[in-house]
Amino acid sequence: MSDTAAAIRSRPRQVCVLGSAEPGSQAYELAAAAGELLATLGITVVSGCGSPATRVAAERALGAGGTVVSIVPSDDIGLEDWPCSVLIPCGMGDARNLLMALAGDACLVIGGRAGTISEVCLAWLHHRPLLPLTGCGGWSDQLERNPPDERGNSPILPWGSVEELRTRLLELGFVEV
Repeated sequence: MSDTAAAIRSRPRQVCVLGSAEPGSQAYELAAAAGELLATLGITVVSGCGSPATRVAAERALGAGGTVVSIVPSDDIGLEDWPCSVLIPCGMGDARNLLMALAGDACLVIGGRAGTISEVCLAWLHHRPLLPLTGCGGWSDQLERNPPDERGNSPILPWGSVEELRTRLLELGFVEV
């Protein structure tokens, strides 16, 4: 195996956290727990931190010693209050949704609004596994029953608890037994 191939294999998995949920909701609490879980498993969290749910996932991942990459829509490298290890200001506004969809080996979907739907559709088009939170309302609740289209581009692996999320990550081969 070449040194390059070995380096690629040893790259930590990356999971994008997409969606929205308000503080105090069950989805918000599960977003926080998911961020912490990803960090403890050595998975890099990719987040735009634009919603309370994605921000708390990033904060909890950092608090657990994890790495967080944040891709923000603005061109401002001087963002002081952004919870991240690496800040990528893309200056592309909503077009950064493609970067979010592509930056993960899989995408965690929590609740969500129109921006989340666009990220999910882009992830689907580019064959990224989708991990929608179910049982908490929002758009992610419908994803398994109503995928972006009929092609079956990627697996849709729903979860409703941190234990189920761990199982899904194991199924994807992101976690060693």
